[in-house]
Amino acid sequence: MNRVTHAAGRKVFSRIVDHELSQISKNREQAYEKILDTAQKYMDEFDLGINWEYLRRVTLNQGYTLNTYINSMADQLHPNVLKTTLLNLGYEAFYNGTRTIREMRKIHNCNIPWIILMDPTSACNLHCTGCWAAEYGNKLNLTFDEMDSVITQGKELGIYFYMLTGGEPLVRKKDVIALCKKHNDCIFLAYTNGTLVDEELCRQMQEAGNLFLALSLEGKPEVNDLRRGEGVYGKVMHAMELLKENGLVFGTSICYTSQNIESVTNDEFIQMLVEKGCRYSLYFHYMPVGNEASPELLPTVEQRTYMHHRVREIRNMEHGPGLFTMDFQNDGEFVGGCIAGGRNYFHINANGDAEPCVFIHYSNGNIRENTILEILKQPLFMAYHNNQAFNDNMLRPCPMLENPEILQRLVKESGAHSTDLQSPETPEHLCGKCVEYAAKWAPEAERLWKETQEKKASRSF
Repeated sequence: MNRVTHAAGRKVFSRIVDHELSQISKNREQAYEKILDTAQKYMDEFDLGINWEYLRRVTLNQGYTLNTYINSMADQLHPNVLKTTLLNLGYEAFYNGTRTIREMRKIHNCNIPWIILMDPTSACNLHCTGCWAAEYGNKLNLTFDEMDSVITQGKELGIYFYMLTGGEPLVRKKDVIALCKKHNDCIFLAYTNGTLVDEELCRQMQEAGNLFLALSLEGKPEVNDLRRGEGVYGKVMHAMELLKENGLVFGTSICYTSQNIESVTNDEFIQMLVEKGCRYSLYFHYMPVGNEASPELLPTVEQRTYMHHRVREIRNMEHGPGLFTMDFQNDGEFVGGCIAGGRNYFHINANGDAEPCVFIHYSNGNIRENTILEILKQPLFMAYHNNQAFNDNMLRPCPMLENPEILQRLVKESGAHSTDLQSPETPEHLCGKCVEYAAKWAPEAERLWKETQEKKASRSF
């Protein structure tokens, strides 16, 4: 899509959004229906398998959770945040981005992602037990110009969604806000410990309209503060209160382990998140990355099976609690397995190294030496492109955790080097910690996958 057509399309979509948002107070159901009609008109060409009839039913019926969820956003979000979310996430990322990305994949015959993760800095204001950021300190940083260049190049490829990790990205909040304002057609999501959220940041987020936050939590106050430091849980709760009061979009980022899995999924915890104003919870399976990692923190087979079912229960938009949840290990069936290596995302660390995954610290390219397109064509990324999906069973998606023999082969064949500047880890050492886990999980994954496919076939019939 050329720039003129793109700008004209955004203008038309913006007018539609303005009109329908103005109608919400008059006839909410009619306004929602018009927004769904517009979304279907734009998205149908991509054949994403969306059941629009079902979506209309749960959106427009007051008896369903999704209706309550959308109403709360319409009522509570700051007007600029609500409009910008619909424009940037809806028109730019989902429509314009998807169209451009698909074209670019055909032209370049390589993975083109939907999201790029970047670490603005390795610095952090906390010193959490077991976190590599405490070791790196503030030694590594991407400059504003480097991040700006990544986004500028990314948009040419159709990438309009950028996630900021770290370290603590809000250590660089001035640059983060500047990026959001300069690239006001993109969506940004920052993973943060939440302790640097204040009134001034909230005001700037309202003004920009395109920055979401995912606040790290690990369960009850005593569990959370044992690793993160005394008083941190209280600061996160205060951050949530500020974000909700200011009508901003935020949720949580939760790493689940063998030690905390029940405490971060129980009814009381989930209800607390909903009441605080969280819109989503992003769950990450513990990965034993690093020479000092603790494999005993890997969930048991029974615990992972529990997570497989529990995340779906919470996410249920018919009768669930009203919190959108994703489990990046157990939701592989919805994204076709592993999404790393540029298939749907890749990671740039604070040293500029381009890694296939935030958990896979190997690379052939660096943004200070290579363009984004060159990085996507580097040997390790092309090995991902040529070998995905790594398993026909989408509950065994990862080339490290569930298929440890594969990552070792890909790294060796591609000649990739370790990007860990503190304590480089060989792929054999990394994957060796996953062999027993993978063997134990495989039969249960096969049972669950068969059960999933049978249910899907039954629904289709």
